Amino acid sequence: MDLINLQNINVSYDKKNNILENLNLKVKKGELVSLLGPSGCGKTTTLRVVAGFIEPTAGKFLLGDKDYTKIPVHNRNFGLVFQSYALFPHLTVEENVAFGLKMKKMPKEEIKTKVAEILETVDMSHLAKRYPKELSGGQRQRVAIARALVIEPSLLLLDEPLSNLDAKLRLKMRVEIRKLQQKLGITTLFVTHDQEECFSISDRVAVLNKGVIEQFDTPENIYSNPATEFVARFVGFENFFELNKISEDTYENEGGIKLKVTRAKENSKAKGTIRPDDIRIVEDDLENTVEGTIEIRTFLGKAYQYDVKTAMGNIIVNSENNVVYEKGEKIKLQLPSNKIVIL
Repeated sequence: MDLINLQNINVSYDKKNNILENLNLKVKKGELVSLLGPSGCGKTTTLRVVAGFIEPTAGKFLLGDKDYTKIPVHNRNFGLVFQSYALFPHLTVEENVAFGLKMKKMPKEEIKTKVAEILETVDMSHLAKRYPKELSGGQRQRVAIARALVIEPSLLLLDEPLSNLDAKLRLKMRVEIRKLQQKLGITTLFVTHDQEECFSISDRVAVLNKGVIEQFDTPENIYSNPATEFVARFVGFENFFELNKISEDTYENEGGIKLKVTRAKENSKAKGTIRPDDIRIVEDDLENTVEGTIEIRTFLGKAYQYDVKTAMGNIIVNSENNVVYEKGEKIKLQLPSNKIVIL
């Protein structure tokens, strides 16, 4: 069952240039969906439309079967967690968490019970009397999440909630967010520009580019089978080449290099791509082997990266450092047919 249904959403701040362009998105109940993309792609604007901070210039936002497009923020009952956490510095942890319930004029005993329960859920009971300045970044984030969840929201909306944490804590907290979301079964929209963070916790991912969703799919499918060149580049593909289809499973470039492809498409002209990690340096002439000369070698730690000049253009390949090749050396590259993606 779809809980969130964004239908042909347009947002424009100057009535000329759309920040969002006919955006459509459906999110199932209990699902965690991430909005992924570079700065300015429209992901935060999409979240703000759902939250009620922005009214779209066209389109509808349905929650279940109810039209929420014009419902004000304070009547939406959504949990919001921002990049800055926005905790009240003069209130203790339990007072911060209780704030939304007090605004709803809930009985004191019920507030006390609910706050105690949610602080236990996020493992913050022992810090209930502390103030935000006495907490670490990760602890402040958990308080912000507890405050968002205690009102029992229809949706949880997270806008880059981990960006102020150091790398180690980000890893820990994204696991905690996922565990909490699955435990409570709450439908969640998560905004991030971090691909790894997004893929690690999401059921599905919407990749945005200039206000348009270029691909909406599982993390696994987006990573291994991007739908467009933009998505491919965003998730780490670096080698692109123009191809003509010459048979059901074979393509050819302008220089006459033929490539067998496992996942062919119908179009006669296409662009192919492959990750640097998926290319093999080989000794023999195997299927999809291309000869080349190393122009640049870069040390990556666990591997070396080579920029290789070939008849298909320059190809970037990553190779484990058990064998090291020198600049100017001639090598053979094999592009496995099941790793080539046709866009």
